[in-house]
Order: sequence, then C-alpha cells, then structure tokens
Amino acid sequence: MALPETAAMTECLRDLGEAELIRRLSRFAPPGQFDDDTAAVQGGNDTLLINTDLLVEGVHFSDTTTSPQDVGWRAAAANLSDLAASGVTEPVGLTVGLVAPAHTPWRWVEGVYEGLSAALRRHGGFLLGGDCTGGQQRMLAITALGHCGPLRLHRNQAQAGDWLVVSGPHGLSRLGLALLRGEVDLRHHSVDRHLHAAAILQHQRPQPRFAALRDLLACKPLDLPWRAAGTDSSDGLLRSVQDLCHSSGCSAELDPTTLPLAPGWPQELNRESWCLNGGEDFELALSLPPEWAKPWIAQAPGRQRIGRITTNANAGIHWSDGRGSVSAGGEFQHFQA
Repeated sequence: MALPETAAMTECLRDLGEAELIRRLSRFAPPGQFDDDTAAVQGGNDTLLINTDLLVEGVHFSDTTTSPQDVGWRAAAANLSDLAASGVTEPVGLTVGLVAPAHTPWRWVEGVYEGLSAALRRHGGFLLGGDCTGGQQRMLAITALGHCGPLRLHRNQAQAGDWLVVSGPHGLSRLGLALLRGEVDLRHHSVDRHLHAAAILQHQRPQPRFAALRDLLACKPLDLPWRAAGTDSSDGLLRSVQDLCHSSGCSAELDPTTLPLAPGWPQELNRESWCLNGGEDFELALSLPPEWAKPWIAQAPGRQRIGRITTNANAGIHWSDGRGSVSAGGEFQHFQA
C-alpha cells in the first residue's frame, strides 16, 4: 500500500532501518536478487559472483584505531569474505572507488592501496581499476568478483534438522576495537596477552575464510546433495543466523553453552553481547546437515556447532535452555542518529 503523500515526504532512512531499506530497493531488481550478499552472472559453464561494500570514515574506520594499510586490508577482506561465504573458490579481483577531501595526504591514499594489495596477494585476485573523486569525507566503495566453485552458498537453503556451525570465534573484532579505543579497563578485566593480540589482529586484519570453504567442499559426504546455507558474520553472528532463517523460512535454536568465544575470554566482559552482536568477525556461518557438519568441524580448531535449525516456520531465534528469544541488544544499526 502506498503511503499518504505527507507521510512519504517526511519518512527518512532513520525510520526505515537497513533491512526495510533493502526490502524496498529490491523491487527495482529481479525477484530474489537482493537475497544474498553477492549477485551471480552466468557465462557459459562458469558463474561469476559479484559484491559491493562501502567503508566510510567515522563508521568503519578512523585514524585512532586503523592505519591506512589496515583500512585497505579491511576493505578488501570485507568483500572477499562475502565471496567466500557465497561459494567463490577463485577470486578474480576488485575495483576501488575512492572519495577523499582535497587535503587528504597522499601517504594515506598510498597506504590504503598497499593494504588492498597485501590482502589480494594473500588471498588471490588483482586490483582491476576503479574511480576517484573529491568529497567531504573519506570513503571506499569496493566491488569484488570471483569464480564460483561447485557449491553456490545461498542464505535460503537452510532446513529443519540442520546444524548451525561457524568457522571461528566471535566477538574478537569488537573486543579489539574496545581495546584500541581504551574502553576496556585492564585493571579490572584480565585480558591475557594472547587474547589481546588476537583481538587487535582480528579487528585490523580480518581474514576471509577461503580455507574453510575449501575444507567444506572437500569433506562433503558423497551421498549428500550440494545443499548448504551460508553467509558471513560481518554484521554480527546473531544477524547472520537471522538472515539464514528469514531467507529460508525457518526458525533456529542457539545453545548458550556453546557460544563461540576465543579461549581466555574474561567471564565478566560482555561475553554474550559481543559474541552475538559485536560484528566484523568475518567468519562463515553455515546451516549444514549433521553428516556434513561433523567432518567439517573436525578439520580445524575454532569451528563449532552453535545450535540448530528447528522448524520450517520463521518464528525467530530462541535459546535452547528455555530463556526465550535471543536478544539483538547492542547490535550496530545503520542510519541511526
């Protein structure tokens, strides 16, 4: 139903939120085109997957927490992570749109591109081109392309009985950001040096999980079809599970005893909130048949089961111990004042 003219004129993005904005924009594209983080372009026997991300100064990076090289690395890694979470086994490369004020030092721009290049050398692909323009705020718009392997991971393939599994611990990036900002009082929270270093590294140099995807392809039981649901946890672990369930028309149950936290995480330090809603961990979040999930988990430390898909009705995400719905409190929201 169309909004009354006065309401439509006053309605703004703050009122909509990201999910509703994407839902409304999807009517300008073919049905289902916006259901995943990547779009598919078919060419002969090959499928090319494409995705785009924006990184904005003051939202995704700042000089106080992120060096120019780390800005470039994170920009590349965020897009490559979406490719890996969609089934890309061979990255082609990325294009870069750069917006920057005229007073931006060349050394900052050079550092960003050094970080971009370092991530591509590590994970594959080339810098393919892009554009640059002046603006009031530093911003990067990245488009990444890659060849899809035998498994096209969609969000809409989860089924009741699947295990929910992740490729690694969550909350580390949020902890790293808090440490860099000085938000954690180390006199009262015992963050050991190993956890401290891992958290900073996860925030500044996240890794797209191509190795976890290759393991997933290699360990599929021969008698199972190529059906799995997947996304990455860039917007938070809970958000990734919600996306899988919403797209698949399912519900899920999370086990509070198997929160995927890094070893040594202090008992009193935002365990549940940062694990579920911290964001920017860039791990794979998958819905798999148990026969496929078990060998995948066994192949590498850090992988674990966090819950299960429960029904074919989208009734939300609940705790397995009967506490009720899983809260999204503390989740980052775009377009908030």
